[in-house]
Amino acid sequence: MVERDKGGRRTRSVPTEHHRGRTRDGRAATHIHAALRDQIVRMELKPLDMLNEKQLGQHFGVSRTPVREALLRLADEGLVEIYPQSGTFVARIPRRALYEAILIRKALEATTVSLAVAAVQDERLVELNANQVALETAAQAGDIAAFHRIDSDFHQLIAQMAGYPGIWTVIAQVKVQIDRYRYITLPQAGRLDLVIAEHAAIIDGISRRDGSQAVLSMSQHIGRMTEELQDIEHLDPTLFIDET
Repeated sequence: MVERDKGGRRTRSVPTEHHRGRTRDGRAATHIHAALRDQIVRMELKPLDMLNEKQLGQHFGVSRTPVREALLRLADEGLVEIYPQSGTFVARIPRRALYEAILIRKALEATTVSLAVAAVQDERLVELNANQVALETAAQAGDIAAFHRIDSDFHQLIAQMAGYPGIWTVIAQVKVQIDRYRYITLPQAGRLDLVIAEHAAIIDGISRRDGSQAVLSMSQHIGRMTEELQDIEHLDPTLFIDET
């Protein structure tokens, strides 16, 4: 912290122990939030699982204060629900919010791929093709987490190619429920191969500078999830909630 003495000269004060404690708690809360968020998104922590503050504090080696802060952040993101008299639970996936997030993503990604076609560069095409190879490798290994990460990288690359990487930042902010849904559906038979084929069609459209095909392929790729949401009775109903 920078202060000034009576003569106006800059001095540096030593942080108080209270300030150090708050800083440590803030860093711990950020770490705990990231760890729990990742587990919730990957469905390692499933909807309605209870999150015990005391046990989490013991697991992460911290007091309840940073744990509580991390849980409040997750509640703000719609990933946990806090009931003062009952406890904290992993939230179910809200169908309407999921549907809206898919619609938002579909519109934004149609825009980015259209812009990417107009600004396509050979080195970016090399990156997209390398990503496709990595995606196929992850599928062959049955590595769902790697597949999901490489899939996300693919869409981020297109936003970068378009020259508007900030659009992907917006998408990342709204797609958390989509990511949870994807971790439920990606392990289904034939799903990984379908995603690979859809990515190949998008790359083909971009490579041939065919904006119409690229946009159509992207819209079908993202829009497929909205169609699937109409028929998810075969999935565990306890994972979802219909908002009133």
